[in-house]
Amino acid sequence: MAHGGGIERFLGGSPLGVLIRLIFISLLVGAAMAFLGLSPRALFDSALRFARSLGDLGFGAVREVGQWVIAGALIVIPVWLISRLLAARR
Repeated sequence: MAHGGGIERFLGGSPLGVLIRLIFISLLVGAAMAFLGLSPRALFDSALRFARSLGDLGFGAVREVGQWVIAGALIVIPVWLISRLLAARR
């Protein structure tokens, strides 16, 4: 049973409860996207065009974006890890 507690601790609740919350949040985000006239296909196409434009600009642009990702990860990953560790202590 300790293994199940570890999974619940990691997920932030029971798997079923987390699944229901994710479905509800997905519904809200999907409704907001529909309201704004956005579709998953359009977002995917935009991301693909962005990736192609990075390739067209050359590897210097890719290197710069990679540096942005690393710089952001230096903040995001420790904050995420600390939040998960603090949540696990509850």
